This record gives sequence, C-alpha cells and structure tokens, in this order.
Amino acid sequence: MNFAELRFWELLAGALVAIFLTRAVWRNPPGWFDKAALLSLGLFLLANISGLTFAIFLAVAVLSYLGLKWILHYHGRAPRRYLFVLIPLQLLPLLFYKYGDFFLHTVLHLNLSVPKLWLHGVLGQDIPALREIVIPVGISFYTFQKVAFVLDTISFKQPLPRFLDYMNFAGFFPQIVAGPIERRQDLLPQMECFRFSFTKENIDEGASWMVLGLFFKCALADNLATWFNPAPTPNAYAIWLANLFFGLRIYYDFAGYSFIALGLARCLGIRLTLNFHSPFLSTSIAEYWRHWHITLSQWFRDYLYIPLGGGRVGWWAANIAFVFVVSGLWHGAGWGFILWGASHGAFLIVNRLLGKRIPLPSFLGWLLTLGSVFFVWPFFYDNRPAVFFAKLQTLLTPAAYKPAFWHEILDAWKDRPFHFLALCALVLLAEWLSLKWKGEPYYYLRRPAVLLVLIVLIIFLSPESNTGFIYFAF
Repeated sequence: MNFAELRFWELLAGALVAIFLTRAVWRNPPGWFDKAALLSLGLFLLANISGLTFAIFLAVAVLSYLGLKWILHYHGRAPRRYLFVLIPLQLLPLLFYKYGDFFLHTVLHLNLSVPKLWLHGVLGQDIPALREIVIPVGISFYTFQKVAFVLDTISFKQPLPRFLDYMNFAGFFPQIVAGPIERRQDLLPQMECFRFSFTKENIDEGASWMVLGLFFKCALADNLATWFNPAPTPNAYAIWLANLFFGLRIYYDFAGYSFIALGLARCLGIRLTLNFHSPFLSTSIAEYWRHWHITLSQWFRDYLYIPLGGGRVGWWAANIAFVFVVSGLWHGAGWGFILWGASHGAFLIVNRLLGKRIPLPSFLGWLLTLGSVFFVWPFFYDNRPAVFFAKLQTLLTPAAYKPAFWHEILDAWKDRPFHFLALCALVLLAEWLSLKWKGEPYYYLRRPAVLLVLIVLIIFLSPESNTGFIYFAF
C-alpha cells in the first residue's frame, strides 16, 4: 500500500465506512464479523495494488496454511522432515519472480523466454524474456513471515490457529507489503481477539507515528530523491554526496513507511514491532544492524545464523559472512546486492575481532560506523559492476580529493537548497536527544507541538509527485 498516495487513504476511508455501515445495519453482528471485515479490507487494498500481487499472496498464504495443516495432521510425530518440502514450496514464487532473471541471464548467461498461458486459452505464446516479469509487491516480506510462522508452529509445538485468524496474521494490511516481518507469538494473539475499537489513546499514539512517517517520506525522502545523482564521476566529493543523499533517503523512506504502518495498526488497536531504532546514531556496525530493519535482522538471526551455530562455533565468521550474503540477496537480485551484504558481513567480522581489543570513543565509533555504511551504498544503488567498482576506486584514490574538485562541488551546489540537509541534521539531533534524555526513540519528534510543525512542513515541502516507497521493489 502506498501510504504517500491520496488514493490509498480514499480507498481505506471508503472501506471503513462500508464496514461500519454494515455493522450498524446488522445491529448485532456475530463475533467473527470484525475479523472477516479486517481480512476483507486487507484483501481489497491488496487487490488494488495489482491482480498479480493479490494472486501470489493468496497462493503463498493458502499453501502455507494447508501444507502446515497436512503435516500436523498426518505427520505430527515427526514433522520436521516435511519442512524440506513445504518451505521450498513457500519460497518458490519468490525465487521465480525475484531471482529467475538474475540466475538464468546473469549467472548462467541464458536467454530464455517463458511460456505464457493466456486467459482465453491459447497455449504456447511467449513473453520476450524472463526479465520482463513484474515482481509482486511485498513478496519478500510476506514470504519470510509465513516461513517463520511454519517454523515457529512446529518448533514450539503450537496449535494450528483458525483459518480466519491466520489469514489476518498473514495479510494485515498496514505491514503486508513492506514489513515489519511479524512473528507468530507477537501478532497472532492480537488477531485472535481482534475487534474494531478506536480509543482516544490508540488514535493519539497512532496519529503521532503516522505524521512522523509522512514527514520522513514526503518532506525528506522524496526531496532527497530529486537531488540524488548516481552518475559516475572522478570527483570523490560528488560520490560521497550521492552516497549521503541515498543513505538518508532510504532511511527516511523505509522508516517512514514503517512508522505509518505502526500508526495505522495502533489506531486499530494492534501493536506492531518498531522496525527502526535511530540506526544512524549507532557507534558500532553491530549496533547499527540491531537498529536498522530490526525484524529482518532478527529473522536472519533466529532462522539462519543460530541454526548454523551462531557465534559459539569456530566457524562463526563464515556464519556471519553467509548470513549477510543471503541478506544482500534478499534485498535484490544482482552482484551489487551480494557485495553490499558481503561488505557488511566483513565489517561485522572485523568489529567482533577488534571491537573489544581496540575500544573507540563513542564519537569516533559513530564516525567510523557511518563512514563504513555510506561507503558501500554504491553496491546497493548501482548494480553495474564496472560502475560501482569505479566509484569505490575513486573514493580510495587521494587524487580524487584535490581542492579543485571541492570547489567544483561548491559551485554546482551554491544555488541548491542545503537547508534540507540542515533539516535532516535537526531530525538526527532530535533522535539523539530522545534517546539520551528520555530513553525512548523518536520521543521529541512525536510531541504535539512538534507534530504541528511537521504537518506544516509536510504541506509546504512535499513535492508534487512522490517517488514510491523504495522497499516495494524488495
């Protein structure tokens, strides 16, 4: 769901009006009505994204439930062996839509077309190439959530929930397309007792998160996107500036979505996981990954890193490297994503080896952490190996920092609105003060007076068209 588009809010408002009118006419609806209405609302909003997204979500959700039901009913005494069948089936749509082109055309260098069965029954017509297939929105997020649901149900010997409760867990509309990736023990119990109940406390808290999220997305991320210039250049300062704009943009974009999802859920009486915890204040790369996309980091920790032996075995470094290469692939199919994940894995290995032996002052640790994070962003935003390696080489070349290049940047940007970077710095300061003085992330950014200022900034700073949420592509 694109929270930055007016159409989403129109659809949501219309659907909620229809639900409450039905409740009023029915007078005393049965207990399952609110749950069925919530599911219908989620499926309706999902179908309005695209028919493909709707169909693939239903296929993965129903397959996961029926497959788990079959395992528990017929093989409850030894269910784990059948996970080697069910989990690959759950992952199959993700592997096909997201990685099929990369594997066939980039890794194997094959040029294949895909047979397509048209609805009117003509068999054998082809689409030009696998690379033209559109990736269903949110497939990486909801697939991982359903895999975790299956693993948790079997590992902790939990009962299979009712289908309606499961579908609301699997398809809760605020978080279905871009997270957070919720766990069974956190979200399912809330769905099992769900009722529409809009309390003042929930609406106040939820509205504060939604305003903050819209400010991050519309006033900051969308404006940063218009200045981001990924073009190759021998000027190291220009590359650092591009990395800065991209890093800030992806943070405000993704955190903005997560906060709006958190706020919408809170208005409905549902608590979601806070997916970001001021990651750009981290003083080590390990802390950074505990605070950036928290639910994904926890997913890889619990379902990949720990089963491989975690940090307790002699090959712990290989475990970290493998997990972060897979994490890079989760973000996208391409060598750049793989190298981006591998780079962060290497940073974490070095941090574990040297962090305690060479303790750094907090400020130096912060600079080193952010410098490392922003240094490897070219792997993420430019998936052409020749280009991103050239950029990294430029960043490591002393001649690329000559004074003439610095003056070139100043001349090119003398008429640019640097006040947006100052605004980003103020936001970062507010995040730091929130943690230092209140111990609560984003506390000062959600105070009533500040929220009024943010609303004004959203109105006056939002560009005419938004750029869409970056993580919808993942």
